[in-house]
Amino acid sequence: MTELLSLIQWLSPAFPTGGYAYSHGLEQAVVDGTLTDAPSLRHWLADILTHGSGRQDAILLACALRPDADHDALTELATALAASAERAHETLAQGAALAQTVAALTGRTLKPRPLPVALGQAASPLNLPAAQVIALYLHAFASNLIQTMVRFVPLGQTEGQATLSALHPLIQSLAQTLSTATTDDLAASTFGAEMAAMRHETLQPRIFKT
Repeated sequence: MTELLSLIQWLSPAFPTGGYAYSHGLEQAVVDGTLTDAPSLRHWLADILTHGSGRQDAILLACALRPDADHDALTELATALAASAERAHETLAQGAALAQTVAALTGRTLKPRPLPVALGQAASPLNLPAAQVIALYLHAFASNLIQTMVRFVPLGQTEGQATLSALHPLIQSLAQTLSTATTDDLAASTFGAEMAAMRHETLQPRIFKT
């Protein structure tokens, strides 16, 4: 139980990774009028989780959790897979913050890495089921983006929580399926989300870093 509680702590909004400052391109999508309400947000997030950066992160995390993981190689791959400067900044900054804080708490030496790789390396000694770690990671990922919408649209708190609840079956299914995935399974096809992230680089004014 202690191991699970540690993972929950690391993925909590209170953990100092600064996740609240990043919108993953959602701010641009809201400005464009693509995301306006809970249903549009739910479809957007489902696509990201199934076909986009959520899926890629889950696979990288699954690989990083394994005892024989080459974390340096996964770091290079995860960085190369970032489709824009903002995507790279988001995953690298949060991963560095997570590694630094976990290292301070545990006394381990953890290098700055992209977020899913940093979490995989940090969580590997916990010996938790990979599907459980991935599910909690994707849940935190979706929850953070929903809170972005709650603050920016604004979207009601109840609507936000209902959106997250509606994604639970998908998150559970993806976590189970991707827990045995390898780097050969990496792929993404959410071009709208990637273009929104790229265009967000020049959005003025803006609230979020990405």
